[in-house]
Amino acid sequence: MNQELDDAQWRQVRKIESLEAQGIAIGGWKLGMTSGESRDALGAGFRPFGFVRSDRIFHDGGKVSWSDVTPGQIETELCIIMQEDLVGDVSAKDARDAVHLAAGFELNQKRLPRDAEPTERIADNLSNWGIVAGAGIAVPDDWEPEDMVVSIRHGAELASTVAAAGHIDDHFKSIARLANRLQKFGRKLGKGDYVITGAFGKVSEPQPGFWTGSFSGIGEVTIEVTN
Repeated sequence: MNQELDDAQWRQVRKIESLEAQGIAIGGWKLGMTSGESRDALGAGFRPFGFVRSDRIFHDGGKVSWSDVTPGQIETELCIIMQEDLVGDVSAKDARDAVHLAAGFELNQKRLPRDAEPTERIADNLSNWGIVAGAGIAVPDDWEPEDMVVSIRHGAELASTVAAAGHIDDHFKSIARLANRLQKFGRKLGKGDYVITGAFGKVSEPQPGFWTGSFSGIGEVTIEVTN
């Protein structure tokens, strides 16, 4: 693994420690470079993590002032809600047995210039500003990540529809990968954490109103965007 990328990950970890020293808790994580054109963009199998502040975890029906986020975008992402700690040598099966699933959004903030180096993007928390999580459900026995289809609507207007197959890493493999990587940097994937696992649809600078993400077999989540 490129040492410069790992050094950038350590810089991000030091930001986490600084926030915690200020009394700002970390409520979850993201795994980057898992979907679309970004997959393997920094090397085959390289999946950096980012963190989610507890005070920026919104829930279904919540409201966010976009003036706090802009410039940025809203992305449909499956949200994983941890039901137990995942430590040791974690497998995809371990991950599947330890989670609930929820519809979700990531709220990304474009804090860096377009030509920023990959190391800066990692250290800058992979653009995360916050997330939105719907109601969690236990993993259905017959549910497979690759069968999922995800759409995003603004009111009644469909903005995008994306199928998981061929677009995104297997979500349980992603959780296992995240759990194992976090441990290398002195952190862990713990019970109660919220995790987002990669983008489906993306909308830049969303217009005010209600935005809904629909995840087949899982459910929906809605957030109200205000000015």
